[in-house]
Amino acid sequence: MHDLAQAGRLNLGLRQNLAQFSLLVLVNAFVGGMVGIERSILPALAQEEFHLAERTAILSFIAVFGVTKAVANYFAGRFSDRWGRKPVLVAGWLVALPTPFLIMAAPSWEWVVAANVFLGISQGLTWSTAVIMKIDLAGARNRGLAMGINEFAGYFAVALAALATGWIAATYALRPEPFYLGVAFAMTGLLLSIIAVRETSGHASLEAEDRQANGSPVGTPGAREVFGRVTWNDPNLASVTQAGLVNNLNDGMAWGLFPLLFAAAGHGLAAIGALAALYPGVWGLGQLLTGALSDKIGRKWLIASGMWVQAAGIALTAVATGGAGFAAGAVLLGAGTAMVYPTLLAAIGDVAHPSWRASAVGVYRLWRDLGYAFGAILGGVVADHLGLRGAVALVAALTFISGTIVALRMQETLRRK
Repeated sequence: MHDLAQAGRLNLGLRQNLAQFSLLVLVNAFVGGMVGIERSILPALAQEEFHLAERTAILSFIAVFGVTKAVANYFAGRFSDRWGRKPVLVAGWLVALPTPFLIMAAPSWEWVVAANVFLGISQGLTWSTAVIMKIDLAGARNRGLAMGINEFAGYFAVALAALATGWIAATYALRPEPFYLGVAFAMTGLLLSIIAVRETSGHASLEAEDRQANGSPVGTPGAREVFGRVTWNDPNLASVTQAGLVNNLNDGMAWGLFPLLFAAAGHGLAAIGALAALYPGVWGLGQLLTGALSDKIGRKWLIASGMWVQAAGIALTAVATGGAGFAAGAVLLGAGTAMVYPTLLAAIGDVAHPSWRASAVGVYRLWRDLGYAFGAILGGVVADHLGLRGAVALVAALTFISGTIVALRMQETLRRK
């Protein structure tokens, strides 16, 4: 922990740390862009260039991405508590560099799956660390707003990159032109992280000292205890964790199955790119409002109702037959996810003490991003047996149940002065 003299030269709050916070927002936009380059065109690449027919095989890249990102999230939290935030951020960008080159050069689908191992590790290290650093800088008062801005930057960039790659693929080809964007994103993110980003662990130390001065209990639990609290033992943290897992389960399903569903309805690559961008676009923009809203009205009911709105959007997509229905479903899914995503992270920050908060965020994001794998596997298996619409309808039901669990088990975590 930093000593009081050093911590005394730091300040908590968005306004006090605006320049560094804004830089981290920009860095996170490049992190999101790395995922967005795959969002609209990889299922088409699997079918058209590698001639994969089974949905389970097509969605294998999402399952691998989810597992590797989940594990990297966990270690990002532990390493950030132990060695600081910036080294983990830089390491994540270094791991990202091979991803676009592997996809551009891939002679087989296995190369694409391998590229998503690198992408998953990179996303876990970079996005988790960006989240932790913004929580460090913001302090308690504007935590929801900080998470809303962070997730807006990441997922609006996902939408823009998906839209851009869909257009590039329709104009030129599925490879290599769309993936030139990935090279630019990775190089820019790496250079900014090395040259301009500053360490923020001192801000976490300052908040810990403030809490101690205000009578908050002191003591740092071990890794096993943190894992248990976030996974099941603490009803608030565990409610957040299961909602995060189901949220990314339905996101993994949307990533893999929605482009196939749109294609089956007769839409071309450009239209699929636009529809694939609409959901993360609404999600990204909405978080500018919902993150700040959670600082005013609380976390619990924004999370529960957001899961229910997601379920409605997924159910509408399952029964839609044309572009208007698909677009309406995407808007509802994006709005519900915007209600949930930054609020979940803010709730983790509410409950976890600054001395073990990074580790708690890592455990939460471990389970949350395993949802990608569960969604890809479940969606692929069910789609192969019951069809695309049957798989989408099942995920809608699971999402509704998750919101109900939050409503029944979670308490409000926002501390009101």
